[in-house]
Amino acid sequence: MALFGTSAFALDKVGCESLKDVKILNNEMIDALWSESGEVSADKMSALTGGSKNTIKAKPHCVVHGKLYKRTGSDGKEYAIDYELRLPEQWNEKFLFQGGGGMDGFVAPALGAVPIRTSTATPALLRGYAVVTTNSGHPEPTAEFGLDQQARLDYAYQAIGKVTDAAKQILAAAYAKKPKHSYFMGCSNGGRAALMAAQRYPLEFDGVIAANPGFRLSRAAIAQQWDNQALMKIAPKNEKGEKIFANALTQDDLDKLSHAVLEKCDALDGLKDGIINAWEACKFDPKSLNLAKQKIEAIEKIFNGAKNSKGEQIYSGWFYDSGVSAEGWRQWKLGDSQSAKPNARNITLSSGSVNYYFLTPAQPNFDTINFDFDKDTPKTFETAAINDAISTSLSTFSANGGKLIIVTGVSDPVFSAKDQRDWFKKLEADNENSQNFAAFFALPGMNHCGGGNGIDDVDPLSALEAWHEKGEAPKSMLAKSRTYAGKEFLVCAYPKVATYVGGDTSKASSFVCK
Repeated sequence: MALFGTSAFALDKVGCESLKDVKILNNEMIDALWSESGEVSADKMSALTGGSKNTIKAKPHCVVHGKLYKRTGSDGKEYAIDYELRLPEQWNEKFLFQGGGGMDGFVAPALGAVPIRTSTATPALLRGYAVVTTNSGHPEPTAEFGLDQQARLDYAYQAIGKVTDAAKQILAAAYAKKPKHSYFMGCSNGGRAALMAAQRYPLEFDGVIAANPGFRLSRAAIAQQWDNQALMKIAPKNEKGEKIFANALTQDDLDKLSHAVLEKCDALDGLKDGIINAWEACKFDPKSLNLAKQKIEAIEKIFNGAKNSKGEQIYSGWFYDSGVSAEGWRQWKLGDSQSAKPNARNITLSSGSVNYYFLTPAQPNFDTINFDFDKDTPKTFETAAINDAISTSLSTFSANGGKLIIVTGVSDPVFSAKDQRDWFKKLEADNENSQNFAAFFALPGMNHCGGGNGIDDVDPLSALEAWHEKGEAPKSMLAKSRTYAGKEFLVCAYPKVATYVGGDTSKASSFVCK
């Protein structure tokens, strides 16, 4: 019998409200409320997390809010690791840690939606999971917390361990049993956190899903400055003489780029259908474009990746793919502001994160548009040491039966799919039989955490469940697309390519992985 519930693996209103009395070290229970309607509000930060943009109706469940490690920081501000834990009326004995996004600083609804916001997969809470989310130790989705060292550590990785421990204690009190299966799933910074979970807490998680992971977040932040400078250089001026950043590349320019890439590479997988399954084999030269020379040079500079004055790579280059013309690519790289104040997310989000978090010591007044790739890059190394999830040493995780699935968009404008591919190849080189615990899937045309104009609807959570719980390794996944409604797609585990072999082009069965 559960300590506070009605029966093993079940919970009711009385049991839920009793959870407020659970004692956990360094924890303050805020409330434990029963949700009879089961309604879960939309994730307001979906653009950063890949979470659900819609209000979802779940079954009755318990909602617990708490604060861990409340303190006053060295900067005089109040800090705590806020969390939300949702416990279903009927529990399937599974626990999911739902990753955040951006600089965190918010508690998203603990729904456990597959963090590809265009995915139609059933969220974890609706499957019977207990799901937890956290703000990672600071109260605002900005980077000023970087002035406090402990807040840096909590954001980087420590909040994962602290919240996991508290959540599992609450689950034990509610259901009189620890989780049988524990998973971590997140996109963007939440994807980085997923890799951190596997690297730093390998005995706490049986499987992780890292979607579009910003695993080298510090270097990606530098790459954003590289792109910003390249685009600002060619941005046209308005009648006041002000540069309009969003017009550096017009939508027509991006459409031309997308169409040219498709013309060059679409048929490499055996079928010209708007999807470049053979993305790795796509060798495109932007000099073939009918664009102004300065625009071609800017495109080349961006896609070749950030470098220092010696030509040494700071951040990876990018794959050419069709999704460059999609809304998500523009939102991050260019924005749409027609004023002298850009609204590209690469500018609005990265300026604060570089100034307060990635630079050590923090430099609040630093002008990121003048970032020096020789002098300023080394100033990010100390933060990178605690923040970047670059380790390929996963022996403990794999020996414990852990499974890792990486899912990314080939047209991600924030974290390069090429960089993620390169890390995965190093993981393979550093770990014998890595195919027994790690798989990499790249979705052609998909932007950051969903969207784009290609494949943008998959269910990696079901794939992870089948792998860890049934031993069925994910050789491929079935997928869908908003752009190509009514069609099925096959997405193959890297390095295999979904190749057309004949038959109905709208059926996944007409493709094989080879």
